[in-house]
Amino acid sequence: MAEPGEQLPEELLALIFRHLSLKDRATAARVCRAWAAAATSSAVWHDTKISCECELEGMLPPNLSACLDHVHNLRLEFEPSREPSRRAAIELLMALAGRALGLRGLCLECRGEKPLFDSGHDVLEAVHAVCGAARELRHLDLRRLPFTLDDALVLRAARSCPELHSLFLDNSTLVDSVGPGSVLELLGACPRLRALGLHLASLSHATLEALAAPDRSPFALLTLRCACPEDARASPLPNEAWAALRRRHPGLAVELELEPALPAESVTRVLQPAVPVAALRLNLSGDTVGPVRFAAHHYAATLRALEVCAAASAGLNAALEELAARCAGLREVHCFCVVSPSVLNAFRMHCPRLRTYTLKLTREPYPWRPTPVA
Repeated sequence: MAEPGEQLPEELLALIFRHLSLKDRATAARVCRAWAAAATSSAVWHDTKISCECELEGMLPPNLSACLDHVHNLRLEFEPSREPSRRAAIELLMALAGRALGLRGLCLECRGEKPLFDSGHDVLEAVHAVCGAARELRHLDLRRLPFTLDDALVLRAARSCPELHSLFLDNSTLVDSVGPGSVLELLGACPRLRALGLHLASLSHATLEALAAPDRSPFALLTLRCACPEDARASPLPNEAWAALRRRHPGLAVELELEPALPAESVTRVLQPAVPVAALRLNLSGDTVGPVRFAAHHYAATLRALEVCAAASAGLNAALEELAARCAGLREVHCFCVVSPSVLNAFRMHCPRLRTYTLKLTREPYPWRPTPVA
């Protein structure tokens, strides 16, 4: 009698098994020899997404532990407020640290609410362990980790992962503990770094100069989050330094996110004319009309995405119409307040590359869904 797996080639079984949870992969591996070979092949594990909400206890059976050697890119989701989910994530990270020779990319995403006064020490300790073991790590994304990241983590990545191509530290924490000195050391230790996400307070004039050095590899993306008190007190970065960086890396895209913690005087220091802003997200407690007009005048050649959270006003409508007329390269615009019909018409008329927008003419229940452009 033929084994079940003999009806399909291993390559096709692998394409199916890569969409299974860890528990189901383990079940498939016990069916027969052919299914076991497919379920434990590198094709199944190369790009792996794991949700600790679904897996929880016993998520990595012994017969699959060796498959961690095949994981090159891991996206790990967990809920830090739920102890089983948190424990499962930490156990998996520590297991990965023990055999992470092939790991190239790690993205951590927390779901739900973070417990009050939770420093995340246990989670961050596991991230430290992975960074220390995965010397071939290319991509590390911690934007969805709601814990305060610090110099120790950045220096561990700098000293243990010299092949880093991207590092994102611009998370939603209310405290920034990554100093500019650590970022400078990171740039020196990781010469191939092409994408970097930071809080504004972690960026310095010296960092811009290091990125603009003649022997620096091409640098493609800088994402800056301005959301904590340290960001509001950050030293201004001169427009000349941004201009030099832009000349050195003509393809550089900067993504700016300005949050309510940023006072008006800090906003004017951040929005420099020479910054090649590709994405601008404005969620300010003060004036929004001024920054929108500034973007219309100075970022027309580079702006591709705009997001505005503000109170509706005639002034904001006028500013959005001006931006639409000047920024023909926009791909996305999302405004989370009611706008006038003339605003919608302006974006439709002047932005031929627009792919999706959120421009509501009347109040609707949240969440507001974006409208794709046919």
